[in-house]
Amino acid sequence: MDIPRKSAAKKRRVRRILYALTAVVAVALITVGVSRLKPAAPSVDDATLWKGTVTRGPMLRNVRGLGTLVPEEIRYVPAISTGRIEKRLVQPGAQVKADTVLMELTNPEIQQAFVDAESQLRGAGANLTTLKVQMDKTILDQEASLAQVSSDFKKAKMQYEVNDSLATQGLKSKLELQLSQIAAEDLDNRVTLERKRLAGSRAEAKARLAAEDEKVRQLRDAVQLKRRQLDALIVRAGIDGELQTVAVQVGQQVTLGQELARVANPKRLKAELKISETQAKDIQLGQPVSVDTRNGIIAGRVIRIDPSVQNGTRTVDASLEGELPKGAVPDLSVDGTIQLEKLDNILWVNRPVHGSENATIGIFKLDPDRAGASRVQVKLGKGSVTTIEVIDGLKEGDIVILSDTTQWDNNDRIRLN
Repeated sequence: MDIPRKSAAKKRRVRRILYALTAVVAVALITVGVSRLKPAAPSVDDATLWKGTVTRGPMLRNVRGLGTLVPEEIRYVPAISTGRIEKRLVQPGAQVKADTVLMELTNPEIQQAFVDAESQLRGAGANLTTLKVQMDKTILDQEASLAQVSSDFKKAKMQYEVNDSLATQGLKSKLELQLSQIAAEDLDNRVTLERKRLAGSRAEAKARLAAEDEKVRQLRDAVQLKRRQLDALIVRAGIDGELQTVAVQVGQQVTLGQELARVANPKRLKAELKISETQAKDIQLGQPVSVDTRNGIIAGRVIRIDPSVQNGTRTVDASLEGELPKGAVPDLSVDGTIQLEKLDNILWVNRPVHGSENATIGIFKLDPDRAGASRVQVKLGKGSVTTIEVIDGLKEGDIVILSDTTQWDNNDRIRLN
């Protein structure tokens, strides 16, 4: 009969414990190693990616915005006189001249006021004529009186000289000489007085005639004003062009200053472009513009930059140079591109989806064998609509992925299939 030895059983237990510990350590090491492994690079279909090549050379900086064509010359025809619309003679869309009658208004009060103003002017003119006759007669009477007194003075002076000569010879008494001297001096004073009276009459006539003439001038201006108000009842286009809108109906009562119609010159158009406020900071007057009307491209220049921002955009007006393409009409939607500047001998690439000016972004650069791509940090500079300057991180000839890669933000590499 065999008797089991205790030492052999103990050895078997020790071996089992060692095997278990070894297995546990191995599992732990494998777990740590697997956890430290990087995830496998995702596979991407190469045909679905938009790629670009880094290029060295000149780059045109430009910005783009949507807009509409608007007339450069627009006249809003206002009501210069109050009245009621009697007739509408032209319909919207018609070609008009400056003197084309658009509509006729009636206002009996203006017509009566014009008649009254003319009557007052005629009355003031008659009063002015009468006053001139009266003043002329008064002045003539004063001149005649002065002439008579002057003649009498000359006679009295001659008589005094004769008496003085005779008195020297003893043929006239001293009393007679004194009387003739007094008569001459009295007439001399009267001559001075009559001259002052004549000057006073002339000054009075001048003042009264000036006052009456001013009254006539005021009434004449009033008549001209009433005539313009009366003429304004006949509403004309004012400029050559196209009648765009008529804002009133026959029989409608209009007030002073109310808009009646709008006339524009369709041959002189400009583009009003809406540019993002972040892109408009470098726009300057005179910069070249290309306006796409979907039926042709028109060259132009920046002529106005709206200083205010509305809904995140600024309005930029561009003049149009050359002949307009067919279909270029007011309110037509257009696409405008403004050339900001030309950068020479720089590195540039087509603009990535999330590439902003003066920003540093992560971008996938293709490996030389084009089997995969690695993420690199790229510093960007000045940008354009479709291109952007590369300052650091890439070199000429590098091929990069420009499409949206946000789904691989946690990966530094991707594989291309």
